[in-house]
Amino acid sequence: MTVRREPTLADVAEVAGVSLTTVSRVLNNRGYLSQATKDRVAKAITQLNYRPNQVARALHGKSTKIIGVIVPTVALPFFGELAAEIENALADHHYRMLVCNSMGRAEREREYLDLLISHRVDGIISGAHNENLEEYQTVRMPLVTVDRDLSPTIPNIRCANEAAAREATQLLLDRGARRPALLTSRTGTHNRREAGYRTVLADAGIEPLIFTVDFHTPDAERARLIDAHLDAAADDIDAVFATDDLSAAAVLDWAERHGRRVPQDFKVIGFDGTSAVRRALPGLATVRQPIAGIAAAAVDVLLAQIEAAAQGEEAAPVDSPIELPGELLVGTTA
Repeated sequence: MTVRREPTLADVAEVAGVSLTTVSRVLNNRGYLSQATKDRVAKAITQLNYRPNQVARALHGKSTKIIGVIVPTVALPFFGELAAEIENALADHHYRMLVCNSMGRAEREREYLDLLISHRVDGIISGAHNENLEEYQTVRMPLVTVDRDLSPTIPNIRCANEAAAREATQLLLDRGARRPALLTSRTGTHNRREAGYRTVLADAGIEPLIFTVDFHTPDAERARLIDAHLDAAADDIDAVFATDDLSAAAVLDWAERHGRRVPQDFKVIGFDGTSAVRRALPGLATVRQPIAGIAAAAVDVLLAQIEAAAQGEEAAPVDSPIELPGELLVGTTA
């Protein structure tokens, strides 16, 4: 049985009837070569469907024109749309991307980080949610994060979460809510959506009530935990601000099963405003993140780093985080 393999530079040289060095010079446009020689090499490349080895190019100090993108999973609407927008923004600059799904596992994110660095991608955009990965502090290539504080020296592009959360929480109060709860993935000073919620409630003299369900909880367990939180507080709350739309959808499902009329008896607002969820729940009140703008800004900052590195210079410092405003969509659930 014939074993299929990818053609090599040596195969191209043999078919073209030239030396390996000549093929390399043609591919890298280096030195004088006759048009006839260039044509023979081009014909051999087409005939063999030869693809340049990007790793070999990187080892010789050349750009691979590839960017690594690490996200929790593109199965989640926000990260799926973010990846698509990053791909579009990169394509405008003739770059391609490798998408790595960490699936919420720190070890998998470490493995992908090592893979991208060893394959000498030109840069990395990270939007994964694993905390305290020290490996990022040793990365020596262009690096940008999306909604992730890794270090003051690593640019972070995100929605203006705190301001948007204040708008979302204020909408609930303006619509008559008297005890809105927050449903979020992790509580703490790093959670700017929580900070916005707390600020509005403090101004209104209302005690905050915060439910947490970890971002990486499996779907079935996630629904059970959300139900448990809401069941325990059913008599105390009349609204929920969920810091992502999928959690808001789970709250709406709970409200329907418990006979709560939305928005008359119970109000719900989410966060993200992705196209996928908007199609499924067009009436959901939410904050729409500027996903295309976030992607474009991340790519612009990363490419500026890449260009500076190619010139042997330091990239111009940027004020981090770079925050883009969200858009409050009032909907019919608040």
